[in-house]
Amino acid sequence: MKDRKDELAENLAKVERRIAAACTAAGRKREEVTLIVVTKTYPASDVRILAELGVRHVAENRDQDAAPKAAACSDLPLTWHFVGQLQTNKVRSVVGYAGSVQSVDRARLVTALSKEAVRQERELGCLIQVALDADESGRGERGGVGPGGIEELGELVARAPGLRLDGLMTVAPLTGPYAGRELAAFERLMDLSTDLRRAHPAANMVSAGMSADLEQAVAAGATHVRVGTSVLGVRPRLG
Repeated sequence: MKDRKDELAENLAKVERRIAAACTAAGRKREEVTLIVVTKTYPASDVRILAELGVRHVAENRDQDAAPKAAACSDLPLTWHFVGQLQTNKVRSVVGYAGSVQSVDRARLVTALSKEAVRQERELGCLIQVALDADESGRGERGGVGPGGIEELGELVARAPGLRLDGLMTVAPLTGPYAGRELAAFERLMDLSTDLRRAHPAANMVSAGMSADLEQAVAAGATHVRVGTSVLGVRPRLG
C-alpha cells in the first residue's frame, strides 16, 4: 500500500502536468500560474507533507479547522489563504495566520479586517470575491458581490489601513447565465480584473479554477488556481 507522501507526490505531479499543459495551450509561461492547495478537512500532517513536496500556498475555508492547523504548521514556509465565507466574529483569528483573504464581499468585513490587521500590525492581502450568479448589485448564493459592487468595495479595501487590494476571486457559478460555462465565467472575471486594474494597477491577482476546471481558468488568464480534491483525494465526509 502506498504511503501518504508517495500518494500526495503522485497527485501533485499529475496536477502540475495539467497546469503546465494548460499554460502551453494558452501560450503562457508556467510560472504565471500559482497553485494553491486547498487543505480543508485534511490534517496538519498532510500540510507538512505538502510543504516537504514544495507547496508554498495552502487554503482553508473554515476558521475552526484552519486556526489549529495553521498553528501546528507555523514553522513551515507557507502562505495561508482564507477562501470561505468569513463572519466578522472570526476575523481576529483569521488575521492571525492568513496572508490573504480571498472572500472579501462586503463593507463591514473590510472594516473589521482593517481594524484587526492594524491591531496585529500585519498587512493582509485581500481579494474581492465576485459572484457571477448575481445581478450587478446583488450577492451570490455562495457569497461574493455582483460585478457592479467591485469598484466601490475595491476602493474601500485600497484605502483601509492594514489591507492590500490584491485582485479578484470567483467560483464557477452553479446557477445563472454562466452555469456550466466555466470558460466564459472566467473570461468575464478577467474583463472585470482589467477594469479594476485601471484604478489599482497592483491588484493583478485573479484566483479562479478548481480541480474540475483549472484548465479553463488558465486559458482565461487566471494567476492562481485553488486545487483540493485532485491533490488530496476525495474529502472525508464531515459527520
